[in-house]
Parts: sequence; C-alpha cells; structure tokens
Amino acid sequence: MCLVQFVDVLGVTVMVTALPAMLADLHTSADAASLISTGYAMFFGGLLMLGARLGDRFGHKRMIVTGLAIFAVAAVVGATATSAVVLTAARCLQGAAAALSVPSALRLLTTITSDGPQRARAIAAWSASGAAAGASGFVVGGIVTYLVGWRAVFWAYLPLAVLLAVGIRRAVPPDRAGDRSVRLSVPSVSIFTGAVMAFVVAATLLPQPGWAAPGAALLAVAVVLAGLFIVVDRRSAAPLLPKAVLGERPLRQGAAGAMLNTLTTSSAITLATLYLQNTRGHSPLVAGLMLLPFSVAVIVGSALAAPALTRWPAPRLISAGLAIIAVSDAALIPAAGSTWALPACVAAGGAGIGLSSVAATRLGTSVPVAVRGTASGIINTAAQLGTALGIATLLLVAALSTGIPEPGSPAPAIAWGIAALISFTGAMIFYLRGAAGATDFPACRQ
Repeated sequence: MCLVQFVDVLGVTVMVTALPAMLADLHTSADAASLISTGYAMFFGGLLMLGARLGDRFGHKRMIVTGLAIFAVAAVVGATATSAVVLTAARCLQGAAAALSVPSALRLLTTITSDGPQRARAIAAWSASGAAAGASGFVVGGIVTYLVGWRAVFWAYLPLAVLLAVGIRRAVPPDRAGDRSVRLSVPSVSIFTGAVMAFVVAATLLPQPGWAAPGAALLAVAVVLAGLFIVVDRRSAAPLLPKAVLGERPLRQGAAGAMLNTLTTSSAITLATLYLQNTRGHSPLVAGLMLLPFSVAVIVGSALAAPALTRWPAPRLISAGLAIIAVSDAALIPAAGSTWALPACVAAGGAGIGLSSVAATRLGTSVPVAVRGTASGIINTAAQLGTALGIATLLLVAALSTGIPEPGSPAPAIAWGIAALISFTGAMIFYLRGAAGATDFPACRQ
C-alpha cells in the first residue's frame, strides 16, 4: 500500500527536473512545459474523490489493481512519445490512474491494521511514503535524466506497476466486493472535478510571464464551479461530500494539516530546485543530491511521529511539525548560497513534514470505517491543492520580487519568508486548538 502511495505521488514531481531535456528531445517550445508538468497533477487532484467513491462501489482492492494497470499502459505511451501532445496525454492518464489507486490504498491500510500501535506505524509509513515521494521526484527525475535519459523514468514505471499489482493481489486480504448501493452523482462529480482541475491549471499559469490573464480567468472559473458544486451537492440524493462526513471535526482538521504541509514544503523545495539550477548553475544531478536530505529526513520524522502520538494529541504534533517547517523555510534565506547549509535546512523541513503529515493523516482517518474511503479522498485532495496553491503563490511572489530564479538573480528570500510565515501561523493555530483539548482525535471507530 505504501509503495502504491510512493509511486503515484512520485509522479507529481518526477518530471520537473527532466522538463528541459524532454522539451529539447521532442523539439518542443517552452510553452509546452506547463501542459506536461500540470497534466498529471490536474487529473490526480481532480479525480481523487471520484476514485474514492468508485472504490466504495466496486471494491478497493480491485480499484488499486485497475489503477496500476492503467498506470503501466500510460507509462509505455509516455516512454514512446514522439510529441508533446502524446506525452501530455500519457501524463494525464497516469494522473487519473493514480487517483483511482491512492484513496483505496489508504482506505485498506486503515482497515486491515488493528487500532493502536500497529495502525499508527502503518500510517507513519504511509505518510513517509507520500512526503518522501513528493520530494524525491526532484531527485529521481534529475539523476535518472542525467545518467540515462528522461524516457527511462517512464520505462521504470512499467515493471514496478506490474510487480505491485501482482503483490497486492497475492498479499492484501480481500476486501468487500463493493457496495453497489453506493451511488454516484454525475453532476456533483463532474463539477467538483472541473473545479479542482481549473484551480490546478490556474495555479500553474498565474506565475508565468504572459499567462497571468488566462490563469486569473481559470481561477475565476474554479471559484464559480466550487460555489456551484456546493449548491448541487447539497441537493443531490447521493452527495459526493455528505454532511455527515464534513461534520467530522478530525477529518476537517486533518485535511487542513495536509494542505498546510504541502503548501509550505513543496513550494519551498520547488523554489530551491529552480534556484540551484537556474541561478547557481548546478546540473539536475547536483541539485537533486543537494535536496536528497529532505527525503531522508521525511522518513526519520515519520518514524518519530508514531511513538510521539502516544504522548501528544495529533494537533500538537501537527503544530510541532509546522513550526519546524517554518524554521526550515526561514533558514533557507541566509543559507541559500551555502553548499552545506542549504541541504541542512531542507533536511529540517523534511523532518517537520514527516511529523506533521503522520499526525494529519491519523487525525483525518479517525472516522467511521464506512466513510474512511471518502475521508482518504478528501485528505489527498487537500494535499494536492496545497501543493498547487503553494507553488503558484511562491513562484508569483518570486517573480514580482526577485524575478523567477535565473542567472544573476538573488535568492527568493521574500517567497521563502512568506512560506515560513504561513507555516508558523498554522503551527500557532494547531497549538492553541491542541491546548484547548477540543480536537484530539478519538480512537478509530470500527
């Protein structure tokens, strides 16, 4: 299950450092970069809730295997692509396949493990997989592209997806065959998916020179669709987001924590990647190695989170993780020019998101088993929206203040400072809520 999470989340960032090589190989202009990089995140984030409901209806184990099969086919299409259009289609199809797999994987993970230390360790491993994958994408993409070529990234997905599917069919206990009484509201699903996709694309376009107007228009479309979704879903006989689910306070706070985690780390790491390559002139390989401590520290932080949750309430641990992230983001400002200090700073951020993401996932999945699939979709959607919003905001701030990192431009200090401020504010809010004792999660209900 954790490998499913790792592989699917890795796809969001694995092509970022490979983009220049991909564009050059396909003889495509830089304008295609946005479509190639955004397609995966757009379909992944937009279809997560649909994937969660399909798992409830047709069976979660079946949806994971189906998603992996589609992922493998899309990998072959991407590896053999001869144009940016085909490559973008492959990335979109992979994102859709990931959206089918991830919610069901988290749903099964929280039901096949017993409540208590076993489930805490499982969620810690899950959170470490997702957070490490998001950061490792920059590293893996850079190293593989430098050593072998960008097509090898796609080819590597094929045997991995096949092996995962075989392993899951043999090792994972069978879940319910699915509840065919679970209905899908086509209008709700369509509007929600459109709103999320429009938001992700808008967030990608806004920071880019010359694309601010289309980005703003798409953002307005996303807002209108979000309002329309609220109206339609409330009147639906089979709402995508039932009131009973949204009424679960642990879920709301877990989703908020998941969004803050990715908003303040993915954005800062993206800026660090651009700064190292464009401003300081490092190769993708060197940039990837300098950011590798982030991924390693995520695993360490996640491992520490499981025993910490036996002593502290989840909101307090989220607060501690966000506070560490705030220190990490702020420290990037003076450490930007140092070869050893920058990796140390990103390592601190990795430890912070490791702690916070475990607590947020644990908090968000502390809901009745019947709605845990929907909860999984909400938590993962919140994390993807946090990534899109954070990257768009910081890139826009960097463009307006110091210029998008390029040769001769200063470090994006203001952008990193804003990320630190957002993280610190979130840490204070969760600390106060934890102190009030009103948000501690209950034992997972069976």
